[in-house]
Amino acid sequence: MKSKAIAIQQDQGPARRLLMAFFITLALVLALVLAQTTASSAQARPATFADLAEQVSPAVVNITTSTTIAGRTGPQGLVPEGSPFEDFFNDLERGPGTQRSSALGSGFVISDDGYIVTNNHVIEGADEILIEFYPGGEPGVPAELVGTDPNTDIAVLKVDLEGLPFVAFGDSNGPGSRVGDWVMAMGNPLGQGFSVSAGIVSARNRALSGTYDDYIQTDAAINRGNSGGPLFNMDGEVIGVNTAILSPNGGSIGIGFAMSAAVVTNVVDQLQEFGETRRGWLGVRIQDVTPDMVDAIDGLDTARGALVTDVPTGPAEDAGMVSGDVILIFDGVEIEDTRELVRIVGNSPVGKEVPVEVLRDGDMEELTVVLGRRETSEAVAFPASTEEPEDPAEAEILGLTLSEITPELMEQFGLTIEEGLVITGINPESEAASKGLVEGDVITEAGQQSVTSVADLETRIEEATEAGRKSLLLLVRRGGDPRFVALVLEE
Repeated sequence: MKSKAIAIQQDQGPARRLLMAFFITLALVLALVLAQTTASSAQARPATFADLAEQVSPAVVNITTSTTIAGRTGPQGLVPEGSPFEDFFNDLERGPGTQRSSALGSGFVISDDGYIVTNNHVIEGADEILIEFYPGGEPGVPAELVGTDPNTDIAVLKVDLEGLPFVAFGDSNGPGSRVGDWVMAMGNPLGQGFSVSAGIVSARNRALSGTYDDYIQTDAAINRGNSGGPLFNMDGEVIGVNTAILSPNGGSIGIGFAMSAAVVTNVVDQLQEFGETRRGWLGVRIQDVTPDMVDAIDGLDTARGALVTDVPTGPAEDAGMVSGDVILIFDGVEIEDTRELVRIVGNSPVGKEVPVEVLRDGDMEELTVVLGRRETSEAVAFPASTEEPEDPAEAEILGLTLSEITPELMEQFGLTIEEGLVITGINPESEAASKGLVEGDVITEAGQQSVTSVADLETRIEEATEAGRKSLLLLVRRGGDPRFVALVLEE
């Protein structure tokens, strides 16, 4: 027995060595894979921006403008000092009498025949615009203003030169424009001349103050004078136009904004062709669908789309759209909110026939809208009005004191609307008060059906309760402006 046990122990020696060799080999393979992954990651991080800067810099320009102004007695900025929307490149010369105001900014050439893109605020009101090309290029070349769009802060200039180096726009929604991707900004910060800064895309789809805002946020340094300059991806394509910074002191703190190429390209095309913008116009008033409205709208599963609050005379009315419709798909694109719809409609050609899918009374309806032009139609379709609510046979419902409209209430609240329920009182601790309803508001619809009496509203509440709904959608008008509000039904 003793000799047999020794034999077994001796047989285990080679097996143990084989197992150890296996684990060593496995460890080496894992180390190699890790090293390759680290090397690949390092390769994705650019070792230098020098080649990219050399490639695109000849197309970047400095812009100097001058304007004749009346004398000033003291410093006056267009906006408060340090504001994120300050024209951060301005440097006004002040003194007694008439004088010249000068400003510095940046831009970039987009065609070999001399078209240049910059910010509107760089050249706004200028008597003279001079272009300085990259060192070694033409200095002080006069530029002609082709067109501007204050809504997106974009302007197009033209110089009388041929054969210029230029850069192309890229896909600002593409792979090289994701959050975390490398970007490079170029411009004329603080009037110091051509300068490069690099960073990453910090955030996407930022909105500052405009209807068509679609800003790329970056930590690449942007300072006064960078306005109008390009933001490049690593392929040397322009994915944004540097426009604004957010800063307590007027200098870069790593929060800069560039209007995305997705917006700019459409604006530039229109300015080149027409000298002005021609945006599509749907002709509706809309609001976002909030989570508390979902239960009150038949067929809606999540808070999405754009809820139509009013349809005046115009393209949408001609197509059969009505108040209470929820626009879910516009021209094949699923609509998440009103901001997205406004941007898509504005980027659509005037006169285009667009398929629109709306949710109405729990069913999907497909409409075809022929878009109008916003610049010429909107003011006519939405005239100013002074309308407010009034007081009839009173009832207290959902924290509201409601009355049918009477001539006395019309006079009291300055109403122009003649049918609906006027809020004549409101419980300050009610949900209705927390959602901004006030005395004088007029409820014209409940459950997406018209109401002209207290009995109508009670019927709508009863129907919603029987259907198992937890809230009721009300269409409320104030001063002519409609909006939907969802109120929770009392248990």
